[in-house]
Amino acid sequence: MIKVSGLVKTFSKVNVVNNLSFEIGDGTIFGLLGPNGAGKTTLIRMMCGILKSDAGEVSINGLSVEKAKQHFGYVSQSFGQYEELTVWENIRFYAQMYGVNNTKKLDFLLSRYNLSKYRDFLAGTLSGGYKRRLALACALAHDPSVLFLDEPTAGIDPVTRKLLWDDFYALSMEGKTLFITTHYMEEAQRCNELAFLALGNIVAKGTPKTIKKALGNIKLYTVEIDYTPLITEYLSGIDGIILLNQFGDELRIMVRAEFRISAIEEILKDKLNSTNKLQEGSANLEDVFIALTQESNS
Repeated sequence: MIKVSGLVKTFSKVNVVNNLSFEIGDGTIFGLLGPNGAGKTTLIRMMCGILKSDAGEVSINGLSVEKAKQHFGYVSQSFGQYEELTVWENIRFYAQMYGVNNTKKLDFLLSRYNLSKYRDFLAGTLSGGYKRRLALACALAHDPSVLFLDEPTAGIDPVTRKLLWDDFYALSMEGKTLFITTHYMEEAQRCNELAFLALGNIVAKGTPKTIKKALGNIKLYTVEIDYTPLITEYLSGIDGIILLNQFGDELRIMVRAEFRISAIEEILKDKLNSTNKLQEGSANLEDVFIALTQESNS
């Protein structure tokens, strides 16, 4: 169980984390998404005790962060292991930090993450995907019940990403709680619970299914049309249009419920010679995410 209460962090008089409160249950895969600069890494570092909060509290399994270090593991954005040490020396070092000397257990972790064949390789010579695997193995060396993973699959190929997510599910089934930051909408869909962070505030929270309703009474339409910058020029700024999002030859348009959609069809016909009709569809996670967080990118 993770409990966050009134967490605040200020840099240069700006609240990077703004009075956040939430709880995460045992065995949950919790995903945190937000644009660059939204406060994701600041929040996860505060929750791990790496960065001191200005106000508020974090408890893990009923203990303060300072007393709960044996209960959690942390994988940072950047590779945090020692590149001049071997794979085995790294995992043994991290285990011994927590008083763990069970070599069979450490061997199992190497096997679990397909690192046995690289046991005597210097960590700095591993590929990006295997560095991520080593970071996970080191974080699990003391068998924590909570894992904090800051963009754990960034920069790795889709096959390795899928394998890691299979393992995340397995860890969850073992009862471990995973707190994951990510930029990938496909990964967000895999989480049990989500929160969208923008300008230090949680703007939506729930399951992937329920969070799609976070915008309330809105409608989404699609139309087949090739991209041109003129679409943005003609449609941006029109009152009632919340979002324009181009996917290949499909334009996705999010509008308020009372918006007269024929007005868009008229513009597309008169300005771009498009006679295609708009079709009502359903907002996906990316639509909702961009609509809720676009202010922080402007």
